[in-house]
Amino acid sequence: MTRSFPTLSTPAGAVPATAPAWNRQRRSQMPSHRYRDVFARTPVPDMRDRSWPDARIAEAPLWVPVDLRDGNQALVEPMDPARKRRFFELMVAMGYMEIEVGYPSASRTDFDFVRLLAAGGVVPEDVTIVVFTPARADLIARTVESIEGCAGEVVVHMYTATAPTWREVVLGVDRDALADMVLAGAAEVHRLVGDDPRVRFEFSPEVFNLTEPDYVLDLCDRVTALWDARPERPVILNLPATVEVATPNVYADQIEHVHRGLARRDGVILSVHPHDDRGTGVACAELAVLAGAQRVEGCLFGNGERTGNVDLVTLALNLHAQGVDPMIDFSDIDEIRRTVEHCNRIAVHERHPYVGDLVHTAFSGTHQDAISKGFAHHRAAAAAAGVPESEAPWDVPYLPIDPADVGRDYDAVIRVNSQSGKGGIAYLLRAGYGLELPRPLQIDFSRHVQHATDASGAEATAAQLWELFTGTYLAPAEPLVTLHEWQAASTGDGHDELEVDLTIRGERAVHHATGAGPVDALTRVLGGAGLPVEVLGLTQQSLEGGSDARAITYVEHRCPDRVAWAAGLGTSVLEASLAAVVAAACHRAASAS
Repeated sequence: MTRSFPTLSTPAGAVPATAPAWNRQRRSQMPSHRYRDVFARTPVPDMRDRSWPDARIAEAPLWVPVDLRDGNQALVEPMDPARKRRFFELMVAMGYMEIEVGYPSASRTDFDFVRLLAAGGVVPEDVTIVVFTPARADLIARTVESIEGCAGEVVVHMYTATAPTWREVVLGVDRDALADMVLAGAAEVHRLVGDDPRVRFEFSPEVFNLTEPDYVLDLCDRVTALWDARPERPVILNLPATVEVATPNVYADQIEHVHRGLARRDGVILSVHPHDDRGTGVACAELAVLAGAQRVEGCLFGNGERTGNVDLVTLALNLHAQGVDPMIDFSDIDEIRRTVEHCNRIAVHERHPYVGDLVHTAFSGTHQDAISKGFAHHRAAAAAAGVPESEAPWDVPYLPIDPADVGRDYDAVIRVNSQSGKGGIAYLLRAGYGLELPRPLQIDFSRHVQHATDASGAEATAAQLWELFTGTYLAPAEPLVTLHEWQAASTGDGHDELEVDLTIRGERAVHHATGAGPVDALTRVLGGAGLPVEVLGLTQQSLEGGSDARAITYVEHRCPDRVAWAAGLGTSVLEASLAAVVAAACHRAASAS
């Protein structure tokens, strides 16, 4: 049967003459002739004696997250200072020792954030911060001003685009003029901070991967000579695949060419900064490390301009899966993800490697059977060896790492799928009651569904699922806290005053509190009554159209021993949110007791 898709045209050109008989693909209507491959755009070094294919990665490179600068400038809504600080503190807690923190000459927000860090008390003494600047004297001066008084080590990262198209179209200069610009900038950096032993230097020939190899080497050698690169004060040379344009092996050849050809190699830290325009940024970074790179810049979960920067989480956990310590702590991947999603205001995809909600989930029955048998074998092997399961060698079908390594409970994840196969939990609740459960809540609820259906041996109807859902997540029939009436008003400074009529432990009273919104104010009231609620995430949903629509709110909150969920219903999303927080307080109190 032929389907009609108005904007598509089934390829109707000729079958290429060189195609084998079994390949009947025809030429498409796509204008691929408009584009040139990398070999037509820039000289690629002849690396017939390349060594990287035989190399192995035996230790982690120095990871340098650039989320606060490169990632931040790619956000629809750039981070405010509070989000930037929260992100910085997360990266420090994870173990990153060198962090690019901003572009101080680009905005007052970035300048003020760097000044906050430089003022002391925020940056641990063993953590190095990196500040980013173009090779322009006035912008360099502004950048140096931002780090004055910094007690710890700082890297001043200077960049200039060097590729022919950028030289000719963007900057309007030739090779010699651009080299003069770079060297003038490098001299200015050295003049302003060259005598400060706490400051080191970094240079990025932006769009390195489309720049002539001889030009890159000459320019880098002249910069490292000016900066007096030596082992005791090494210079970072960062070679970006600013726009990914070739297969990863080409990038590896380009990196190895520089690695071999640098004049002061022992005084250089060779760094890479791949982007993901072709979807192979991770492969480019891994092959670049094989080719001699010692340092990798990227972003957590791959945020960045266009298709993103290289993903430092995937890179590090790829090493972990090969038995190499990534030197960064991912043991609570969900907390890391929640923080990054909050700071970036971008959700992490459900299929994101290692991190997505579905990456340890098997929908196929044959996969589930193999995994279950693999778990049983793993438990038996650990017992036979007399070691904890967490220390036993890992070799379970379909799972490259143990989900427990990153704080995941695999049993909870697989159970949602086995039950989805029986009753279609999420589908029935959506079709029957309009619920759009967040994926983690689907996983949590599926455990309750499986317990109920295992006991009955029957399929669960939509009505039964709704009854089980409300009984599990809404406030209990005889709650510790009852919400009667409430009134909220803005104070005009980004806060709200809440007046709320509550019965707490049988005593009814009207309470007042101010917070960053009514929900925050209510948590302050409950905390003052000895019922603390730590809200980790809040999802609001209208169930019907219209101004008097019924609404539901799902709250992810922390119990003493786990992360839990609660829900609230109301005539508005705000009323539903307050009801959900009350339900969370009731559930947390019950859990604590």
